[in-house]
Amino acid sequence: MEKVDLCYSAFLTCCLSNILFSMAEYINIYKTVFENFYCTENLSAVMIKKSPYLFFFLLAFLGCKDQNKEAVKPQKTEKNLTNYVDPFIGTGGHGHTYPGATVPFGMIQLSPDNGNSAWDWVSGYHVTDSIIAGFSHLHLSGTGIGDLADLLFMPVNKEIDLTKTVNSRDDIPYKSKFSHDKEEAAPGYYEVFLEDPQVNVQLTSSLRTGYSKYTFTEGDKQSVILDLGFAINWDKATETSIVLENDRKISGYRHSTGWANNQKVFFTAEFSKPIAKHHFIADGKKEDGDKVEGVKTSAQFFFDETTGKEVELKLALSSVSVENAKENLDKGDFNFSNIKNDAQKIWNKSLQHITVETPVDSLKTIFYTALYHTKLAPVTFSDANGEFRKENDSIVKAEDYTAYSTLSLWDTFRAQQPLLTLTNPDKVTDIIKSMLEYYKTNKILPVWTLYGNETNTMTGYHSIPVIAEAYFKGIRDFDIEEAYKAMKTTMMQDERGLKYYKEYGYIPYNAVDESVTISLEYAYNDWCVAQVAKALDKQEDYEYFSERAKAYQELFDPETGFMRGKAKDGKTWNTPFDPKHSNHRENTDYTEGNAWQHSWFVLHEPQEFIELHGGPDNFTEKLEQLFTEDSEITGDNTSVDISGLIGQYAHGNEPSHHIAYLFNEAGQPWRTQYWVNEILKTQYSTQPDGLSGNEDAGQMSAWYVFSSMGLYPFNPASAEYEIGSPLFEKSTINLEDGKTFNIIAENVSEENIYIQSASLNGEEFNQTSITHQEILKGGELKFVMGPKPNKNWGVNKKQAN
Repeated sequence: MEKVDLCYSAFLTCCLSNILFSMAEYINIYKTVFENFYCTENLSAVMIKKSPYLFFFLLAFLGCKDQNKEAVKPQKTEKNLTNYVDPFIGTGGHGHTYPGATVPFGMIQLSPDNGNSAWDWVSGYHVTDSIIAGFSHLHLSGTGIGDLADLLFMPVNKEIDLTKTVNSRDDIPYKSKFSHDKEEAAPGYYEVFLEDPQVNVQLTSSLRTGYSKYTFTEGDKQSVILDLGFAINWDKATETSIVLENDRKISGYRHSTGWANNQKVFFTAEFSKPIAKHHFIADGKKEDGDKVEGVKTSAQFFFDETTGKEVELKLALSSVSVENAKENLDKGDFNFSNIKNDAQKIWNKSLQHITVETPVDSLKTIFYTALYHTKLAPVTFSDANGEFRKENDSIVKAEDYTAYSTLSLWDTFRAQQPLLTLTNPDKVTDIIKSMLEYYKTNKILPVWTLYGNETNTMTGYHSIPVIAEAYFKGIRDFDIEEAYKAMKTTMMQDERGLKYYKEYGYIPYNAVDESVTISLEYAYNDWCVAQVAKALDKQEDYEYFSERAKAYQELFDPETGFMRGKAKDGKTWNTPFDPKHSNHRENTDYTEGNAWQHSWFVLHEPQEFIELHGGPDNFTEKLEQLFTEDSEITGDNTSVDISGLIGQYAHGNEPSHHIAYLFNEAGQPWRTQYWVNEILKTQYSTQPDGLSGNEDAGQMSAWYVFSSMGLYPFNPASAEYEIGSPLFEKSTINLEDGKTFNIIAENVSEENIYIQSASLNGEEFNQTSITHQEILKGGELKFVMGPKPNKNWGVNKKQAN
């Protein structure tokens, strides 16, 4: 009570010095002071607003607070983890990421486009560039093929001739130079200064609405370009339209073909100030009126420069209709700063799913940027009313889920999707329901879904392990019988080499290119089907698919120790054979790689695989050679995806991502610890080229998130994680039910990379795997780290050397 009495004395003193105020007013002030006692930053505003005489009171109050510091309880503040995220990581090298604004799994990806169609610009942007052609609302994160870049806007300060034919970026009449010194990016926010029109551009986003803020130079003409004919890489506009609905609102659509063969984007957009004048162009010709249609349409909108320097734009889109886009558009007035702050809060909450502790800030930057990248895809595809378009133009409604697209399953089934089972299990359910809806179109589960279209890009059917993994991890809010039927039907059809696979027990090299990779992936898919069949008491199916899952045995050559292409006769190997040889998808037995990188994909029966090599000694010798062999790659059309080389190990592409953990299976976990640590240190950095290969919709970063914590989902459908070498003193997985799972690495440092001992919830832990269910229970996995291998740890459940 002493503190309150002191403050009350100050209050009385102030009352006597200011008799002009009524007693009622002071009672109200005292009430405000008392209620805000521990928040004095609110007091000054309250007191000064009431009267300038209250300055004395405020000083007295602050004095009484200082005299009683021990009684003050500081407010708990949650750390803003977005400060550790650098969206420019991955925009250099071959990372293929974009730096623009979005929210986790958002429908809008509002980002700059350089206007360059080369391979390293498939996200629309590369950090080596100095030109911006505009800012479009759909982008891909880290893929190896380009598409999207739909609905491009660009502020300008003069009238532009949009009738000009554009054959290359040099012909784009509204492009501008920019400097990275005047560029900024953070989760949910992007900003850049355009040198030619002297306009500052700011971008942010909500779940389904993108926001652009253009600040023009005082006195300059204020204008904005919309170009629906703009395209990068394979995308080609087929039909577009723009409608001026009133002096602030426009709408329209852009239909195109490309990687997504039938992409239809409908949109609506509102400006913060009236459109004073506009020009419409269709296929190189000016058009009068308030509506324009054509293969390629564009528009220029002009605004009154005397009503302020800023022009704001908000846009929503839909795969279904303009009306749905209008429903998707955020309601209310323009308030860019509020939307930006909300986006940051959403990202900070999402990043809190996993927290790490380390004195090395650069490691935090790499980790939280990686975690950020894992939440850029898949993207929300269904509208606010649940509707979305499929590739056959049917409109369906997601009644009890959100539909997702950008499903890069060949990449993401390995680690990004397993990460979601820990951080966003609700998204996993929705992804599966989305895949089952796409399945209905062709009675085949998705391979790589882009904007509702099946692209059939990459090998295998990795929707199948995604479903199996979810089921065995206890994520079951979907119809498993329906899902199993889709899994079985998919693996029993004849497309994409399955006809030969069923006939021969493998795919002959003289029947289908990339036969080795495809066969190995089908074998794993079969194993996943078999495990679900067993769980559902479908014994005949279990035995059938279990037998097919041994296809890898048909392709292993014991003389060379590699998986090799085999002819239809079941005896003849594909010759001549060079394990370092790689051709990019042409007359090759391997997908985006060579025999060194593709001879290790046996996730489901590692012990049988080891025995094919003659046991653990031979196996680990061959596996060690993978990392120490020279890095020469041969071939006339060598794949650009062979990057991030450590010997012949290629971390820059996904087929290598599980390989370092195979030493665990062979009873030599210290080798896993060494090589995982080496990959963590050499293949990731804080620089724009800090990813050693395509980000691939989150997979490259998910590998880092898992491995830096000391875990990895070697075989996702097994619902287990292999243990590697943790980087952080402490990693905390904040689980959905409020529980936490902590991973402690005592004495960890650059030198102390080897596990000396471990305990799980205080009990000795001497094995190299942990189950998903053990993690979900919460608790603590503690490692004691040291500079030299402990060859007695982690081998009791594996066959030791």
